[in-house]
Amino acid sequence: MPRHRTISAQKRRSSAGVTLMELLIAVTLVSLLSAGIVIALRVGLSAMNKADTRLTANRRVTSVERILSEQLSGFIPVVAECHPSADAPIVPILFFQGEAASMRLASTYSLQQGSRGQPMILEFQVIPGENNQGVRLVVNEHLYAGPHEAGRTCMGYGADPLTGLIGPRFLPISIGANSFVLADKLSYCRFSYREVVPAPASVKWLAHWSQTTIPDAIRIEMAPLMPDPGRLQPVTLTIPVRVTRHMEPYENN
Repeated sequence: MPRHRTISAQKRRSSAGVTLMELLIAVTLVSLLSAGIVIALRVGLSAMNKADTRLTANRRVTSVERILSEQLSGFIPVVAECHPSADAPIVPILFFQGEAASMRLASTYSLQQGSRGQPMILEFQVIPGENNQGVRLVVNEHLYAGPHEAGRTCMGYGADPLTGLIGPRFLPISIGANSFVLADKLSYCRFSYREVVPAPASVKWLAHWSQTTIPDAIRIEMAPLMPDPGRLQPVTLTIPVRVTRHMEPYENN
């Protein structure tokens, strides 16, 4: 074989393949592409998590509003047998406790069974939030077992410290492991009760209900501890109490 052909073949073999510089460039490009993909995935996952968190928070707010509306719309005018002591006479009372941070009533709506369940005694209480930051609204549910059981929360009659009117006094609401948190991280939460009065002041809102009838409506005022314009915020709810009959005035026997 001629010598020049041998040299040409050796040159072709030596030029075939990849140089170290080309390999480094290829590795660098692949690394940059991989890093870009990872960053894009992280940004996408972060945005998805934020959107999911916001959607969950919005759903919770609307769910709380719906639950409160259902609970108060299902108000039942229950007669309870108040017996503060064994030797004291039983006194029939309207079973309703209305204060600025506490509320007791009987309702046809249950968190566990919805509107298809048995009547329940609902106990609402505003308590301090986690680490004493803000407040939260919690509720207890107890099966309504008749006037006798409902009356066990009554401590008897006494003068209302705000109005001086004589009415039933109730035991404090106990919060435990079975209490359900309806709303959390609130700046404030308070109840008020609407009384229909003669003109010209046809409506009056009371922070403490000591009347002998059922309130015309119940208002729940709530505000978030840390407002976020990008999320639904807890709002003030005014829920009419649609009960057509009222109890007779209390009789303090």
